[in-house]
Amino acid sequence: MATIGKDRATGKSGAKFSIDFSPRLFATLKGYNRESFSKDLMAGIIVGIVAIPLAIAFGIASGVGPTEGLVTAIIAGFLISALGGTKVQIGGPTGAFIVIVYGIIQQHGLAGLAIATVVAGIMQVVMGVFKLGSVIKFMPYPIIVGFTGGIAITIFSTQMNDLFGMGIENVPANFIDKWACYFQNIDNINWMAFLMGIASILIIVYTPKFSKKIPGSLLAIIVMTLVGWLLREYAGVTSIKTIGDLYELPHGLPKFRLPALAEGETFFSTAQSVLPAAFTIAMLGAIESLLSAMVADGVVGDRHNSNTELIGNGVANMVAPLFGGIPATGAIARTMANINNGGRTPVAGIVHTLVLLLVLLFLGGLVGMIPMPCLAGVLIVVSYNMSGWRTIRSMCRQSRGDIAVLFLTLLLTVIFDLTIAIEVGLVLAVVLFMKRVMESTNISVVEKEMDVHNDGESDERLVIPAHTEVYEIEGPFFFGIANKFEEVQRRRSTMPIRIIRMRKVSFIDATGIHNLEIFIEAAQKEGRTIILSGVNAQVREAIEQAGVVKMVGEENVLDHIHKALARAEELSKEIK
Repeated sequence: MATIGKDRATGKSGAKFSIDFSPRLFATLKGYNRESFSKDLMAGIIVGIVAIPLAIAFGIASGVGPTEGLVTAIIAGFLISALGGTKVQIGGPTGAFIVIVYGIIQQHGLAGLAIATVVAGIMQVVMGVFKLGSVIKFMPYPIIVGFTGGIAITIFSTQMNDLFGMGIENVPANFIDKWACYFQNIDNINWMAFLMGIASILIIVYTPKFSKKIPGSLLAIIVMTLVGWLLREYAGVTSIKTIGDLYELPHGLPKFRLPALAEGETFFSTAQSVLPAAFTIAMLGAIESLLSAMVADGVVGDRHNSNTELIGNGVANMVAPLFGGIPATGAIARTMANINNGGRTPVAGIVHTLVLLLVLLFLGGLVGMIPMPCLAGVLIVVSYNMSGWRTIRSMCRQSRGDIAVLFLTLLLTVIFDLTIAIEVGLVLAVVLFMKRVMESTNISVVEKEMDVHNDGESDERLVIPAHTEVYEIEGPFFFGIANKFEEVQRRRSTMPIRIIRMRKVSFIDATGIHNLEIFIEAAQKEGRTIILSGVNAQVREAIEQAGVVKMVGEENVLDHIHKALARAEELSKEIK
């Protein structure tokens, strides 16, 4: 938003642009004490432990590897905490990105993913600079529920190969082809791996029943890694694949590396090809981060800065890919874990990244021993929690339009991809919104007498002068209503004087103005007079700039129906 000020040299008023960037870290460090640090330290350590299996699992499920997942959680998590607009937000890779990241890698490779993430980061920074944070929060809820549910189903479907230990090397990316491949390989199920995956799910589900402090996913990984090692060392079971069997183990500090482009490709040509995916990453990251911030605000009684949050998120996504990272955003589950364990400033988020850095530097060998069926179990629980099936069930009792948007977005996410789902879902939501506005907007024509008790005045009936009819528009005068207004006035008998009552017109768009101009021109050619009544300041400014006021004359643009009727009475007396 621009602020208005005066140029000191000229003394003229002008627009002065300001960037709404005020990281909460710097504000919270004022008056920071040992007690606050001890709480943040404990919360950061616990959240770091919680984030270990999730960062690894999300990295692998996205088609990269455990190192990339940890690097993202470290670099992006640090920047989101240090530069974001929320005190307690924890950033890193999330399940929402798995589907789109996997798809980008399939089509454009790792270099395409890195460039798409950088471009998405630039988009998020631009959103924050132009103060679009509050706008993004108005994404229609059925779309959010739909694509979140679709992502959950897709994540679940990607884990069947590891859960059942089928050993399929190249699983198809398409949802239908993926399940067809699973059924074709049903004879290759490794029942030992399947039992390990089920045991992992049960541990995660039942851990909170006896301990709220111990993360179920971490306990499952510790127990199943130990079981897998015992089976391999003492029972000779080598058929259960581990992270170390399939991926390069994480080790050492993250290294700066530019995307390795194919011969003949440039950054800009690749950026152009991945632009739709980058837009989806930017929007999805912005939505998830701001939703997480809103949830956190409700718990800690704070108010986040959405524009700063977007800028911090954008910087994180611009930097993380240069060290091998993937898209990141605010993570609701880890943010809530931070809050529940006492974290109240961004210092807790920074501590959590240091814990992950220690894992990357010193525990790479142990990470390689984690069984793949166990990670599959972790992600299946994540997908279940993410599905929001209870919300979907409750929304099925709402309007048919909302249900259509929800399930269309869900199906498109599952069968095609998230980019198409969001685009189609938004278009459908906008169309349904316009339909509802049109249905709630009324255009009526009154002759002889009219009731004005809805104006907040004393109940009275006003007599309409001879040769006069009143068109009353109740609602915004945008392009859909403009056509409706034109149809109504065409069906009416012709009166020499027409009052257009606009007391309930909150805004008017270009099409509405255009139709109004046509209506006035046609009436004036037939020798009729148009009077505009109850025009508010915003609508008057719009029609004045368009020249409508000049068309009808200043004396015929009035702010109250009484004045409009009095003007009509004067004109009526002149008619023989």
